[in-house]
Parts: sequence; structure tokens; C-alpha cells
Amino acid sequence: MSETTRTRLAIDGAKPTMEQPVPKPVRWDDRERKQLAEMIDQPSLFYWNGPQTKLLLERFRRNYPLEFAIPCSSGTAAIHAALLAAGIGPGDEVITSPITDMGTVTGILYQQAVPVFVDLEAHRYNLDPRAVERKITPRTKAILAVHLAGNPCAMEELMKLAEAHDLVLIEDCAQAWGATYRGRPVGVIGHIGCFSLNDFKHIGCGDGGIVATSDPEIGERLQLCCDKGYDRVRGITAPEFLAPNYRISEPQSAVAAVQMERMPDIAAKRRRLGDRLTARLQGVPGIQAHHVEEEDSCTYWFYMLRIEPAAFQVDRARFVEALIAEGVPAGAGYIPAPLYQYPLFQNEAFFGGRWPIKEMGLTDMDYKTVCCPESEAILKTAVKIVINQAMDEAYVESIASAILKVAQVYGVQ
Repeated sequence: MSETTRTRLAIDGAKPTMEQPVPKPVRWDDRERKQLAEMIDQPSLFYWNGPQTKLLLERFRRNYPLEFAIPCSSGTAAIHAALLAAGIGPGDEVITSPITDMGTVTGILYQQAVPVFVDLEAHRYNLDPRAVERKITPRTKAILAVHLAGNPCAMEELMKLAEAHDLVLIEDCAQAWGATYRGRPVGVIGHIGCFSLNDFKHIGCGDGGIVATSDPEIGERLQLCCDKGYDRVRGITAPEFLAPNYRISEPQSAVAAVQMERMPDIAAKRRRLGDRLTARLQGVPGIQAHHVEEEDSCTYWFYMLRIEPAAFQVDRARFVEALIAEGVPAGAGYIPAPLYQYPLFQNEAFFGGRWPIKEMGLTDMDYKTVCCPESEAILKTAVKIVINQAMDEAYVESIASAILKVAQVYGVQ
């Protein structure tokens, strides 16, 4: 192969590095079909005491040994229920990440509490404990840690802060099925773990979630918080507090119960593939690999690297276009902007265009003044790469080769 051929890119007319389409996982098969068939013979599809929901929770606890676990309608619902069970209310501040799905903060707002966004670590993309500590005030009641892309947060440092300031530490594990922190599953380290069974996560049943804890005071309230305040254990349907209807159904639980058995293998495969990509990208000029602490394991709901703009002759948009032309399943960034820059926050248009707690003087938060420099830099320099369990090592090697090729051609000489 000549030097000219070797260094030309597909975007300029050369042959792409990768010509194989992105492998698509087979999400369901006869195992889910069999479970659904068993469900059809049931006299009821209601979740409480339903055999499918019981099976789902039994299998969940094999991986997450938490005393209290309640399935619900979504990961967003799981977080809202966690906040409600923890007693978060009007004017309370909840510290969280500015780079996450809206579902992370929806429950905070519905509790009339205040999302407080703090900056992230540069290459793990999770809460920076030092930034968290600086934002703790007498109004702070909780830390909501997001294990972005399946990469564990600095849980030891966050737990120390929570304990020192009497805060509830909630883990958003929506993207982190099977991930571990210092050998322990994420979701069992903080006070409450929240999981998503949305169709786009590692495992899913269309939509659903699980909220779980071993804290007895919080745990006793979780079922009430997902079921209109109705106490199914004692058969009492006269609520003592306002709670939403976030119930799961038996069809969802049937699919999720089978998915739960698939989860360890799916997580392990994604972990191997993501780590392999990191190994290939280490030391490449201008490329900052997705950092995972050596003692932890990431399960890569996606893989996100960063480019150093000064190291390349082209901007990120052109870099990503070149990757796509080479056949890499890539995209620029993750979400369009940090959450605090969304119109919803800039206009404080949370409830019919109003923010009642601010009108009542319970907060002086002004999202127009919020700035998390590292988070903004992450979104401007990040390149998102698809990783899934249908890929094999050879496919990931091709992704790496394509990235290296584009980096070499566009690198500043």
C-alpha cells in the first residue's frame, strides 16, 4: 500500500476503514416469549403480589442485595420516588450533574426542590467531589450522583461528604447496569439506588425502573411513593401524603425478569469492548480516552472520548464527519448543552411558566448565572462512540484503527 493511499481518508474518496454495518443486538427471544406466555395465564396483571414482579425482584436482588426494592414505571419515576421517600421538599437543594438526561432532575423539580448543578471530572464525566463540597449549603439535603455511561462516580468521596453533612446520597444507575465501584455494584453504595428499564438501556422492557435501598426508614416509604400513597402491605388506601402513580405492570415485569438474567453477560461484554478501545487509544496525540479508575468497572452505555482542538487541523464537526465516513458509529457530544442552559432553566418555566418556590422566596437560584466550565468544555470536545454487546473484538479494533487514522491525518504536524 502506498503512502498516499494509506493516509487518504474515506471522506476524501478513499476506501472506508469499516464497511460492516453496526451490529444490532437481539434483545429478546424465546425466553421472553415463554415468560409472557406464562403471564397470560394469570388471573391479574396487577403488579402487587404478581408472580412476574416477584420474579423480577428476586433476580434483581441476586445482583443488588438491597432489602427494599420496588419496581416502577421508569428510571425517572425511580428517582422521583427516591427523592420523595427521602423527604425532599420545597426549597431543599439537591446537588447533581449538568450532563445527564432530564429524567435525573424532573423529580427534583416536582418536589419543588432546587437542582444545584456542579462541575464534573474532566475524563470520567462524573461529579467532582471538590466541586460538590463547595456547593453544600444549609439548604442542601441530597446529592444525586449520575454514573454517566456506566462509569462509576467517586462514591467513597461522595459518601464521606454525605455523612459529614447529613445528606442523602442517591445513585442514578440508569446507564450503569453491571458497573462496579471498588468491586461493589453501583446502586448499593449510596442510600438509594435508581435503575432504568427503558428500551434504550443495557436491558429493558420498553419502559420501567427499580428503586431500592437498605435504609429501613426510606425503604418503608418507597412502595407508597410509587403507588399513590396506598399501603398495599396493610391494605390501606387512605394516603398520608401526596404520591404519584408510578406502578409497573406484570407484562413489563415478565420481560424485565428475563432481561435481568441477561444483564451480567451484557455488562461484561460491553466492559471488555470499551476497555479494549481505551487500550488502543491510550497515548494517541490529541485523543483523551474515556477514563475509568483501575479499581472500578465501566459497562459503557456509550463510549465517550475527547479531542484536544489545538492538536488537530480541523474542528470537531469535521473530525466526526471523517469518522462516520470511515464507518465508525460516532456522533458529536452527548446532550446539546448542560441542563442549566436549556430554555426550561433559563426561563425558569417549570410550572405553567412559573417557579412557585422562587416567588415564595424559598430560593434565590438564577440559572442564567450558573457556569460549569469543565462540563461545557466536555460537551464541546466530546465524541460519542456506540458500543453494544453484538459487537466483537475485531469490530472494536476496526473502530480504533479508524480513529487512529483520522487523528493521524488531521493531526497538527
